[in-house]
Parts: sequence; C-alpha cells; structure tokens
Amino acid sequence: MSLRHHEIAESGHRILNPITDAKLMLLGEICRLEEGQRLLDLACGKGELLARWAQRWGVGGVGVDLSEVFLTAARLRAAELGVAEQLGFERGDAGAYRAEPGAFDVVSCVGATWIGDGLAGTIDLLRPAMRPGGLMLIGEPYWTEPAPEEAYEALGFGPEDFTSLVGTLDRFEAAGMELVEMVLADGDSWDRYVAEQWFAVSDWLRAVPADHRDAADMREFLAHGRRTHLEFQRRYLGWGVFVLRQAAG
Repeated sequence: MSLRHHEIAESGHRILNPITDAKLMLLGEICRLEEGQRLLDLACGKGELLARWAQRWGVGGVGVDLSEVFLTAARLRAAELGVAEQLGFERGDAGAYRAEPGAFDVVSCVGATWIGDGLAGTIDLLRPAMRPGGLMLIGEPYWTEPAPEEAYEALGFGPEDFTSLVGTLDRFEAAGMELVEMVLADGDSWDRYVAEQWFAVSDWLRAVPADHRDAADMREFLAHGRRTHLEFQRRYLGWGVFVLRQAAG
C-alpha cells in the first residue's frame, strides 16, 4: 500500500489503523497520562492519538509523518480541539527522525513498524527518546493461525514478517522490553477500518475522469483489498497496540 493509496483510501479516517475511538482513549487511560507529559509519535498519520490525548489529559508532544496531506489534517484537528500550542507536527521520514535522548514520557509507532524494517528495528528507533521509566507503544499485526501460502501472497507478507501473539511477546522480550498491557483490534474494528477505505476509494473513482492517471491503479487496489480482507485478512491477521517498558535488570 503506497503513500498515495493511503492518502486516497484513508481520506475519511481520523484513526489510520484498525482501532476504535473508544479503544484509543482506553489506551491513553492505560498509559496513566498526566498533564505536562511529552509524547513522540512516529508515523503519526493525522495525529488523532496526540490531539485527543492532549485535549483529554493535557499532554504535549511531537508527531512525525511523511505525508503532508495527513499532517495538514493533523494540524487542523489539533486546532479544532484547542491543543495546537501543545503539539508540533513535522514532515519527514519517521525512520530517520532522531529525538533528544530521554525527552519523552511515551514514545509510539502505531501500525508502521516498516519505518525500522520491522519490530526490533522500530523498538531501537524509539528507545533512545524514551525517558527512564517511560512507556513505548507499538502497533503491530500478528498471525491468528497459520495461513495458507495464497494468503501470504495476497496480503503481501511472508510468514516470518509477523508471528503469533505469543511469538510477538517473544520478540518483545528478545528486544529487552517488558509487555505490560495491550489493546487488540477485533473483527468489527478491522471491518470498519478497511470498509471505510472501500467507500472512500469508490467515491474518489466516481469523482475523477475514467482516464485519470491513478484511476486504473486505484480500481485494482480497491478490488484486491476488498477480496483479500474478506478471504484472508479478517481470518488470519490480528492487530493490536502493545504497551511496553524497558525490562528490569
């Protein structure tokens, strides 16, 4: 899924992953956020996590994303919620972003661990920015059961790109992190995330000329994504946000 695909398909989304608004706020409660704390969100998308948490708990922070389309939406959302002065949004490669060491109480990458070439690399990107005793949030898929070869091919992932839920725990522990909480998506939140994309792309295709330079690609993207979700993704691929801290000792 290219950046262009994301910008079109997620034009109507506020949260750019399969988590509901209620679970987003539950995640903030789990983090025990307090006024004045600082958050870093890499690949922040439209900044809904930062904006909502800033409004509810009085935190501040920085979001980094490659898409100016999404960052414009993030800045507008922060202004709408009255928290623009608490937040900064920077355009750039989140994988290349280097924060001041230990500057943030919570560091996160929710659903974009490709920025670090996988889970372990993303943990390594985030860890230096986390203050001692701080929390790290990682949004990551996991296999709910072994999938057939055609599922891996359709989804565009290899069997080792992700692992089972307990295998994900093993990967966290191998990276020196302790899993302390998690908020998982379910079938309904997966459906809401992807089905809203179908509607958005369908609307976009109806609004542009049939020979638009992106039209054929978006038609293929829509058809493939719809079938892949219904046939494979909903059954075999779970998704969750995992709350971590540095392992003791």
